Amino acid sequence: MTPLEKFTTMSTQAAGAVIATYSTSFSLASSLLAPPVRRHIRNLYAVVRIADEIVDGVAAAAGFNCQEIAHTLDRFEAETFTALDTGFSTNPVLHAFAHTASACSIERAHLRAFFDSMRADVTSCVHTEESRDTYVFGSAEVIGLMCLSIFTAGHGLSDRARANCSVAARHLGKAFQLINFLRDYHTDDAALGRHYVDLTPGSKDALIQEIREDLRIAYLGIPALPLGARSGVLAAYLLFSELSDRLDAASVADIKAERVRVPTAKKAILAARAAAIAPRMKEK
Repeated sequence: MTPLEKFTTMSTQAAGAVIATYSTSFSLASSLLAPPVRRHIRNLYAVVRIADEIVDGVAAAAGFNCQEIAHTLDRFEAETFTALDTGFSTNPVLHAFAHTASACSIERAHLRAFFDSMRADVTSCVHTEESRDTYVFGSAEVIGLMCLSIFTAGHGLSDRARANCSVAARHLGKAFQLINFLRDYHTDDAALGRHYVDLTPGSKDALIQEIREDLRIAYLGIPALPLGARSGVLAAYLLFSELSDRLDAASVADIKAERVRVPTAKKAILAARAAAIAPRMKEK
Protein backbone atom coordinates (compact mmCIF):
# COMPACT_ATOMS: atom_id res chain seq x y z
CA MET A 1 0.00 0.00 0.00
CA THR A 2 1.01 3.59 -0.54
CA PRO A 3 1.36 5.76 2.59
CA LEU A 4 -2.00 7.37 1.82
CA GLU A 5 -3.71 4.00 1.35
CA LYS A 6 -2.24 2.77 4.64
CA PHE A 7 -3.46 5.90 6.43
CA THR A 8 -6.92 5.51 4.90
CA THR A 9 -7.09 1.88 6.03
CA MET A 10 -6.14 2.87 9.57
CA SER A 11 -8.69 5.69 9.50
CA THR A 12 -11.48 3.34 8.45
CA GLN A 13 -10.57 0.98 11.29
CA ALA A 14 -10.67 3.91 13.73
CA ALA A 15 -14.13 4.90 12.48
CA GLY A 16 -15.30 1.32 12.92
CA ALA A 17 -14.25 1.42 16.57
CA VAL A 18 -16.68 4.30 17.21
CA ILE A 19 -19.83 2.39 16.29
CA ALA A 20 -18.59 -0.70 18.15
CA THR A 21 -18.12 1.41 21.28
CA TYR A 22 -21.30 3.46 21.24
CA SER A 23 -24.13 1.43 19.70
CA THR A 24 -24.68 -2.31 19.93
CA SER A 25 -27.89 -1.99 17.88
CA PHE A 26 -26.40 -0.09 14.94
CA SER A 27 -23.20 -2.12 15.13
CA LEU A 28 -25.22 -5.32 14.85
CA ALA A 29 -27.37 -3.98 12.01
CA SER A 30 -24.34 -2.69 10.10
CA SER A 31 -22.71 -6.13 10.32
CA LEU A 32 -25.41 -7.36 7.90
CA LEU A 33 -24.46 -4.82 5.24
CA ALA A 34 -22.23 -5.72 2.30
CA PRO A 35 -18.58 -4.94 3.26
CA PRO A 36 -18.16 -1.75 1.18
CA VAL A 37 -21.53 -0.41 2.37
CA ARG A 38 -20.71 -1.36 5.97
CA ARG A 39 -17.43 0.54 5.80
CA HIS A 40 -19.09 3.70 4.50
CA ILE A 41 -21.93 3.55 7.03
CA ARG A 42 -19.45 3.18 9.89
CA ASN A 43 -17.48 6.15 8.56
CA LEU A 44 -20.64 8.27 8.54
CA TYR A 45 -21.71 7.06 11.98
CA ALA A 46 -18.34 8.00 13.47
CA VAL A 47 -18.58 11.62 12.34
CA VAL A 48 -22.15 12.18 13.51
CA ARG A 49 -21.50 10.35 16.77
CA ILE A 50 -18.51 12.47 17.65
CA ALA A 51 -20.46 15.66 16.91
CA ASP A 52 -23.26 14.33 19.10
CA GLU A 53 -20.85 13.51 21.92
CA ILE A 54 -19.39 17.02 21.83
CA VAL A 55 -22.77 18.47 22.80
CA ASP A 56 -24.00 15.54 24.91
CA GLY A 57 -21.63 15.93 27.84
CA VAL A 58 -18.14 14.84 26.79
CA ALA A 59 -16.86 18.40 26.34
CA ALA A 60 -18.67 19.53 29.49
CA ALA A 61 -17.08 16.68 31.44
CA ALA A 62 -13.72 17.93 30.20
CA GLY A 63 -14.51 21.27 31.83
CA PHE A 64 -15.72 23.24 28.81
CA ASN A 65 -18.38 25.91 29.24
CA CYS A 66 -21.19 26.47 26.72
CA GLN A 67 -19.17 28.95 24.68
CA GLU A 68 -16.22 26.57 24.49
CA ILE A 69 -18.48 23.65 23.55
CA ALA A 70 -20.01 25.72 20.74
CA HIS A 71 -16.53 26.66 19.52
CA THR A 72 -15.45 23.00 19.60
CA LEU A 73 -18.46 21.98 17.53
CA ASP A 74 -17.85 24.82 15.06
CA ARG A 75 -14.23 23.74 14.70
CA PHE A 76 -15.22 20.11 14.16
CA GLU A 77 -17.70 21.18 11.47
CA ALA A 78 -15.06 23.31 9.74
CA GLU A 79 -12.57 20.44 9.88
CA THR A 80 -15.20 18.14 8.38
CA PHE A 81 -15.73 20.38 5.36
CA THR A 82 -11.97 20.92 4.98
CA ALA A 83 -11.55 17.15 4.85
CA LEU A 84 -14.22 16.97 2.16
CA ASP A 85 -12.49 19.73 0.18
CA THR A 86 -9.01 18.20 0.36
CA GLY A 87 -9.67 14.47 0.73
CA PHE A 88 -7.35 14.38 3.74
CA SER A 89 -7.45 15.03 7.47
CA THR A 90 -5.10 14.31 10.35
CA ASN A 91 -8.26 13.30 12.24
CA PRO A 92 -8.71 9.63 11.20
CA VAL A 93 -12.51 9.73 11.49
CA LEU A 94 -12.76 12.79 9.25
CA HIS A 95 -10.26 11.33 6.80
CA ALA A 96 -12.33 8.15 6.52
CA PHE A 97 -15.54 10.12 6.10
CA ALA A 98 -14.03 12.30 3.37
CA HIS A 99 -13.47 9.12 1.35
CA THR A 100 -17.08 8.06 1.94
CA ALA A 101 -18.52 11.48 1.09
CA SER A 102 -16.63 11.50 -2.21
CA ALA A 103 -17.39 7.91 -3.15
CA CYS A 104 -21.10 8.15 -2.29
CA SER A 105 -21.89 11.76 -3.25
CA ILE A 106 -22.97 12.85 0.23
CA GLU A 107 -24.80 16.17 -0.06
CA ARG A 108 -23.18 19.00 1.87
CA ALA A 109 -26.55 20.59 2.55
CA HIS A 110 -27.45 17.51 4.59
CA LEU A 111 -24.27 17.85 6.64
CA ARG A 112 -24.95 21.53 7.28
CA ALA A 113 -28.48 20.75 8.46
CA PHE A 114 -27.05 18.12 10.79
CA PHE A 115 -24.55 20.51 12.37
CA ASP A 116 -27.28 23.14 12.75
CA SER A 117 -29.29 20.70 14.85
CA MET A 118 -26.24 19.76 16.92
CA ARG A 119 -25.68 23.47 17.56
CA ALA A 120 -29.20 23.68 19.00
CA ASP A 121 -28.13 21.15 21.66
CA VAL A 122 -25.31 23.27 23.04
CA THR A 123 -27.63 25.07 25.46
CA SER A 124 -30.65 23.91 27.42
CA CYS A 125 -33.76 24.20 25.31
CA VAL A 126 -37.52 23.77 25.56
CA HIS A 127 -38.70 22.89 22.06
CA THR A 128 -41.90 24.00 20.40
CA GLU A 129 -43.52 21.68 17.88
CA GLU A 130 -42.01 23.73 15.05
CA SER A 131 -38.49 23.81 16.50
CA ARG A 132 -38.67 20.11 17.27
CA ASP A 133 -39.54 19.32 13.65
CA THR A 134 -36.61 21.44 12.44
CA TYR A 135 -34.33 19.72 14.92
CA VAL A 136 -35.48 16.24 13.90
CA PHE A 137 -34.92 17.01 10.23
CA GLY A 138 -31.29 17.96 10.85
CA SER A 139 -30.49 15.44 13.53
CA ALA A 140 -32.14 12.39 11.98
CA GLU A 141 -33.92 12.74 8.64
CA VAL A 142 -30.81 13.94 6.81
CA ILE A 143 -28.88 11.06 8.37
CA GLY A 144 -31.37 8.75 6.66
CA LEU A 145 -30.79 10.56 3.38
CA MET A 146 -27.00 10.34 3.74
CA CYS A 147 -27.32 6.62 4.48
CA LEU A 148 -29.45 6.28 1.35
CA SER A 149 -26.69 7.92 -0.71
CA ILE A 150 -24.35 5.24 0.61
CA PHE A 151 -26.80 2.38 0.04
CA THR A 152 -27.47 3.36 -3.57
CA ALA A 153 -23.99 4.46 -4.66
CA GLY A 154 -23.22 2.69 -7.92
CA HIS A 155 -26.77 1.35 -8.24
CA GLY A 156 -29.21 2.67 -10.80
CA LEU A 157 -32.65 3.18 -9.27
CA SER A 158 -35.71 4.29 -11.18
CA ASP A 159 -36.96 7.78 -10.39
CA ARG A 160 -39.96 6.24 -8.68
CA ALA A 161 -37.87 3.90 -6.54
CA ARG A 162 -35.46 6.68 -5.56
CA ALA A 163 -38.32 8.98 -4.57
CA ASN A 164 -39.93 6.23 -2.48
CA CYS A 165 -36.62 5.40 -0.83
CA SER A 166 -35.98 9.06 -0.01
CA VAL A 167 -39.34 9.36 1.73
CA ALA A 168 -38.73 6.10 3.58
CA ALA A 169 -35.23 7.15 4.64
CA ARG A 170 -36.50 10.39 6.16
CA HIS A 171 -39.29 8.62 8.05
CA LEU A 172 -36.96 5.92 9.36
CA GLY A 173 -34.53 8.52 10.62
CA LYS A 174 -37.37 10.44 12.22
CA ALA A 175 -38.75 7.30 13.90
CA PHE A 176 -35.32 6.53 15.36
CA GLN A 177 -35.07 10.05 16.77
CA LEU A 178 -38.56 10.07 18.27
CA ILE A 179 -37.85 6.73 19.89
CA ASN A 180 -34.67 8.17 21.35
CA PHE A 181 -36.59 11.16 22.71
CA LEU A 182 -38.49 8.66 24.86
CA ARG A 183 -35.74 6.23 25.79
CA ASP A 184 -33.27 9.05 26.61
CA TYR A 185 -35.84 11.23 28.35
CA HIS A 186 -34.34 10.78 31.82
CA THR A 187 -30.95 12.02 30.58
CA ASP A 188 -32.11 14.74 28.20
CA ASP A 189 -34.58 16.30 30.59
CA ALA A 190 -32.87 15.94 33.96
CA ALA A 191 -29.15 16.00 33.14
CA LEU A 192 -28.96 18.07 29.95
CA GLY A 193 -31.94 20.38 30.34
CA ARG A 194 -33.39 19.54 26.93
CA HIS A 195 -37.15 19.32 26.68
CA TYR A 196 -37.99 17.74 23.35
CA VAL A 197 -41.39 16.38 24.44
CA ASP A 198 -43.83 17.12 27.24
CA LEU A 199 -44.05 13.59 28.64
CA THR A 200 -47.47 12.60 29.93
CA PRO A 201 -49.45 9.38 29.38
CA GLY A 202 -51.42 11.11 26.62
CA SER A 203 -48.41 12.66 24.88
CA LYS A 204 -46.52 9.38 25.12
CA ASP A 205 -49.38 7.54 23.39
CA ALA A 206 -49.51 10.20 20.66
CA LEU A 207 -45.75 9.96 20.13
CA ILE A 208 -45.91 6.16 19.91
CA GLN A 209 -48.63 6.50 17.26
CA GLU A 210 -46.45 8.94 15.32
CA ILE A 211 -43.48 6.56 15.58
CA ARG A 212 -45.54 3.63 14.32
CA GLU A 213 -46.72 5.64 11.32
CA ASP A 214 -43.15 6.69 10.52
CA LEU A 215 -42.02 3.07 10.76
CA ARG A 216 -44.89 1.95 8.52
CA ILE A 217 -43.86 4.40 5.80
CA ALA A 218 -40.19 3.54 6.23
CA TYR A 219 -40.85 -0.17 5.76
CA LEU A 220 -42.37 0.45 2.33
CA GLY A 221 -39.02 1.64 0.98
CA ILE A 222 -36.88 -1.27 2.19
CA PRO A 223 -37.65 -3.70 -0.68
CA ALA A 224 -36.39 -1.15 -3.23
CA LEU A 225 -32.95 -0.99 -1.62
CA PRO A 226 -30.01 -2.89 -3.15
CA LEU A 227 -29.58 -6.29 -1.54
CA GLY A 228 -26.26 -5.27 -0.01
CA ALA A 229 -28.09 -2.74 2.15
CA ARG A 230 -31.47 -4.36 2.65
CA SER A 231 -30.67 -6.80 5.47
CA GLY A 232 -28.95 -4.18 7.59
CA VAL A 233 -31.73 -1.64 7.16
CA LEU A 234 -34.39 -4.25 7.91
CA ALA A 235 -32.48 -5.28 11.04
CA ALA A 236 -32.39 -1.67 12.25
CA TYR A 237 -36.10 -1.34 11.46
CA LEU A 238 -36.94 -4.48 13.46
CA LEU A 239 -34.75 -3.46 16.41
CA PHE A 240 -36.36 -0.05 16.70
CA SER A 241 -39.84 -1.49 16.16
CA GLU A 242 -39.13 -3.72 19.16
CA LEU A 243 -38.00 -0.67 21.11
CA SER A 244 -41.20 1.16 20.24
CA ASP A 245 -43.22 -1.81 21.53
CA ARG A 246 -41.26 -1.82 24.80
CA LEU A 247 -41.67 1.94 25.20
CA ASP A 248 -45.39 1.56 24.53
CA ALA A 249 -45.59 -1.01 27.32
CA ALA A 250 -43.52 1.06 29.75
CA SER A 251 -45.14 3.60 32.06
CA VAL A 252 -44.22 7.27 32.00
CA ALA A 253 -42.57 6.74 35.40
CA ASP A 254 -40.45 3.92 34.00
CA ILE A 255 -39.34 6.04 31.02
CA LYS A 256 -38.42 8.93 33.31
CA ALA A 257 -36.40 6.62 35.56
CA GLU A 258 -34.34 4.50 33.17
CA ARG A 259 -33.41 3.77 29.58
CA VAL A 260 -35.59 1.12 27.95
CA ARG A 261 -33.47 -1.50 26.22
CA VAL A 262 -33.77 -4.58 24.01
CA PRO A 263 -31.94 -7.60 25.48
CA THR A 264 -28.90 -8.81 23.55
CA ALA A 265 -30.44 -12.21 22.84
CA LYS A 266 -33.54 -10.56 21.36
CA LYS A 267 -31.36 -8.33 19.17
CA ALA A 268 -29.62 -11.42 17.78
CA ILE A 269 -32.97 -13.05 16.97
CA LEU A 270 -34.18 -9.93 15.15
CA ALA A 271 -30.93 -9.66 13.17
CA ALA A 272 -31.22 -13.30 12.12
CA ARG A 273 -34.82 -12.70 11.06
CA ALA A 274 -33.75 -9.72 8.95
CA ALA A 275 -31.01 -11.72 7.26
CA ALA A 276 -33.52 -14.44 6.37
CA ILE A 277 -36.34 -12.16 5.18
CA ALA A 278 -34.51 -9.38 3.32
CA PRO A 279 -33.40 -11.37 0.23
CA ARG A 280 -37.02 -12.39 -0.42
CA MET A 281 -38.49 -8.88 -0.19
CA LYS A 282 -39.94 -7.60 -3.46
CA GLU A 283 -40.69 -4.03 -4.43
CA LYS A 284 -44.42 -3.46 -5.03
